[in-house]
Amino acid sequence: MEVLSSNHFIELEDKYGAHNYHPLPVVLTKGEGIHVWDVEGKHYFDFLSAYSAVNQGHCHPKILSALNEQAAQLTLTSRAFHNNVLGEYEKYITELLGYDKVLPMNTGVEGGETAIKLCRKWGYTKKGIPENQAKIIFVEGNFWGRTLAAISSSQDPSSYKGFGPYMPGYVVIPYNDIPALEKALQDPNVAGFMVEPIQGEAGVVVPDDNYLSDAYDLCSKNNVLFIADEVQTGLSRTGKMLCCDHSNVRPDILILGKALSGGVLPVSAVLADDDIMLCIKPGEHGSTYGGNPLACAVAIAALKVLVDENLSDHAEKMGVILRRELEAIDSDLIDLVRGKGLLNAIVIKHEDPEAAWRLCMNLKENGLLAKPTHGDKIRFAPPLVITEEELMECISIIRKTVLEFS
Repeated sequence: MEVLSSNHFIELEDKYGAHNYHPLPVVLTKGEGIHVWDVEGKHYFDFLSAYSAVNQGHCHPKILSALNEQAAQLTLTSRAFHNNVLGEYEKYITELLGYDKVLPMNTGVEGGETAIKLCRKWGYTKKGIPENQAKIIFVEGNFWGRTLAAISSSQDPSSYKGFGPYMPGYVVIPYNDIPALEKALQDPNVAGFMVEPIQGEAGVVVPDDNYLSDAYDLCSKNNVLFIADEVQTGLSRTGKMLCCDHSNVRPDILILGKALSGGVLPVSAVLADDDIMLCIKPGEHGSTYGGNPLACAVAIAALKVLVDENLSDHAEKMGVILRRELEAIDSDLIDLVRGKGLLNAIVIKHEDPEAAWRLCMNLKENGLLAKPTHGDKIRFAPPLVITEEELMECISIIRKTVLEFS
């Protein structure tokens, strides 16, 4: 049987698909653990993990088993009716993470939109903010999706330019700047502060150790909800179940997505306690697919894999090794190494603005897949199931590729 080439599939996408992405020219057809293969059969190590959606590794057998078993029974009921899996999922995730309630959605950006709606509703019904005057504080460099609400908080022209008018009620301050937050919180109409514990899309920007705890204390002092966008940083990626756990911070509203399904389905969730969550009444928010039985079964399995395989501690251990070895590479090309757990990045220093892209192309040729972000930064975030032996093999590829780069 004829094997169709990568170029064939790339040309199909180019002809029939919208040109809203610029992927590396590799066409993947199979995945297992940290490994992926293209249509020609070439093997690669995945060092992006679908932007941390595949924390548990590609096609984890326990997650696939839950998917197949539930798919043979019932996939979707909508929320017009109850189903026998939703309540079990809600019980499991709220008890695991220590919240009263969960509101299930599908994509990460839907989780962000849900959190903002919930925060605004709380601001009006509980804080007493005048109608239509509620404000949400965001930080520079944030990224939580591509909807109009999400791009309204962005400073990246490629995200927002040409799509206005924008969502009102947003205040944007510098990241990792407690005095700026303290000043912004003086406005009595502020309902919430939404922040990534580590900024992923911005290039794995790690704030000061006390930033999250100080920010949380300020929010509490000013009766403002602390909203943690843990879509990319959560679920064991940074060496804790939640990145906020490093700072002993319990968000008022927690947003999860990506690895909540282990990369099998779009599944997201917003968690909060009753005082906040019950501000939303029937008919005020929802989703046809949110809380569908297939997604719930998959999410339970995905969370159990994180717990049963102790992937938080493993990510912490592997991250220490990865950063140590990256910092030991004797090359002026790597200007900076930063990260936590297995969410890491290198900053490239080179006169060619396309250097990071070219380096990723060279990494691809040498059998490792990564992608640049914001020009000069490359994320290194493999699935958390990576073994130390596999990690050292990947580091050898990175070292070789960096040292040969010109």
